[in-house]
Amino acid sequence: MEITHTSIYKFSIPMHPFTIATGTMHFAQNVFIRIHTSEGIYGVGECSAFPMIVGETQATCFEMAKDFALLWKNKDPLNIPERMNELHAYTAYNSTIKSAFDMALYDISAKAAGKPLYAFLGGEKKSMETDLTIGIDTPQAMAEKAVEFKNRGVRILKIKLGTKPQEDIERVKQIREAIGNTLQLRIDANQGWTCEEAQLVLTAVSPYNIEFCEQPMRRYNDHLLPELNRNSPVPIMADESVFDHHDAGRIIKSKACSYVNIKFAKSGGILEALKINEVCSSHHIPCMMGGMLESRIALTAFAHFAAAATNIKFYDMDTCMIGHKLDPVTGGVTYNNFFVELPDAIGIGADAEEAFLLANEHTAV
Repeated sequence: MEITHTSIYKFSIPMHPFTIATGTMHFAQNVFIRIHTSEGIYGVGECSAFPMIVGETQATCFEMAKDFALLWKNKDPLNIPERMNELHAYTAYNSTIKSAFDMALYDISAKAAGKPLYAFLGGEKKSMETDLTIGIDTPQAMAEKAVEFKNRGVRILKIKLGTKPQEDIERVKQIREAIGNTLQLRIDANQGWTCEEAQLVLTAVSPYNIEFCEQPMRRYNDHLLPELNRNSPVPIMADESVFDHHDAGRIIKSKACSYVNIKFAKSGGILEALKINEVCSSHHIPCMMGGMLESRIALTAFAHFAAAATNIKFYDMDTCMIGHKLDPVTGGVTYNNFFVELPDAIGIGADAEEAFLLANEHTAV
């Protein structure tokens, strides 16, 4: 089997504005690809550019995809490690667009094996209940959104924070008072606080029963994370601090966190995500499956991976529910009261609507 060509699409999904500590998104700046093979099998991949975290945009992903496609032409799609090593040798970083190419190869391999991706990865279906995220707004508006989510049947809320400490404390306070004690709360600062601010906020919100806090400080302050992790009454989850398994080993060795958030846009896809999970599992550090602003295509790949990784205990798989105005996807995961359910189709089992694809900028290499 050889790769014959790759179709590349800008996959722009309009959104209701979504705000985190580092900025506001009005579109899901995604790229979608199909890698075609000589056997008539094609694999799908999708990535979501989040420049304020990963440093890539839709435009850079689209251009790099052309180079990657040319690099892989006439090569074996089933040798995933070799193909990914070629991308790493070609360019440092660019993990977001790499993840789309990695995803497409796993889709091809699973289809060639006649298995759903989770089975190809050695897993089986399991219960996966996702949280639903509330973007940054006024404390009152966020509390009202929390009540709306509770009324929709959400049982786990993720609260975006990372601005002024006193405002963040008030956000958590009003949300907990509005929804009562039955819902689980998680918080995510997206690197927004200093170490002193993080200690202040985490101490102040701990009475509100917070499951964990994601990434309280900038990645360049990782040396301060061990002390914060020791002193914080709220467990720390590393997110932007962990892009690959080397990061995971470094963070775990320094006792800087209790949990790790795995995202393909950081890891460069499934191959590296497996290594991150292995390092975490070997050190008894549970992981969460997270994402950026992907559609149900990439989200389905996330769910396959999470189903195959028993060490993934938390699920932040709400990316397509965070304000997407369109769902241009065929097949894929479905939500049953916020439990993520996998399709039975071989491979990833999701694809993009053809009319939507053709309405976006596209090319083939």
